[in-house]
Amino acid sequence: MKEVKKAVAAKKEEAKAEAAVKAVKAVKKAATTAKKVEKEVKAAEKKAASTAKKTEKAVKAANAVSAAKKAESVVKEVKAAEKKAETAAKQAEKEVKAEVKQAEKEVKAEVKKAEEVKKAPAKKAEAEKKAPAKKAAAKKAPAKKAAAAEKISLQYLGKDIKIDDIKEAVKKIWTGELKKKASDLESIDLYLKPEDNAAYYVLNGSFTGKVDL
Repeated sequence: MKEVKKAVAAKKEEAKAEAAVKAVKAVKKAATTAKKVEKEVKAAEKKAASTAKKTEKAVKAANAVSAAKKAESVVKEVKAAEKKAETAAKQAEKEVKAEVKQAEKEVKAEVKKAEEVKKAPAKKAEAEKKAPAKKAAAKKAPAKKAAAAEKISLQYLGKDIKIDDIKEAVKKIWTGELKKKASDLESIDLYLKPEDNAAYYVLNGSFTGKVDL
């Protein structure tokens, strides 16, 4: 009996020792697995951080490209607006020049008519003077009178438009808007068009424009 009990106790001790060895091995294996998992977790975190940085850079680059395209679009719009304004300015200049030329033609036609009307009685008077030539020769020529002061106004639709006021306005344009010296102004040609409520001018034969009546 004693031998049997000893054998059983020995087997129990052997089983305990074997179980202890297995437990130690299991603990070591678990520790190794834990370290491996920890390494994998750290590698994954590092990779995720790297990916996040790359993504951030990509987003910034995309935003920069979008901003550049938007700025380019704005520049194109500005250039188009400038071109449109330049075209409009040229067209307006052409229209003003055309109006000035038309006004000049009309005024010249009116002046020509007025001169023809003046010449008709002058010729008649000259013919009448030639008949009594002898008597006229005997008379002394009258002394020349000083030139009369002139003040020309245009009355149209209730307006009293003074030519001198228009001249002063044009002179101010010459020295103000055009930045020219008053002494450089050699000639002023005015063409009045009451129906346009405007007076067209040509300064020194080249600078054209208009002023409101």
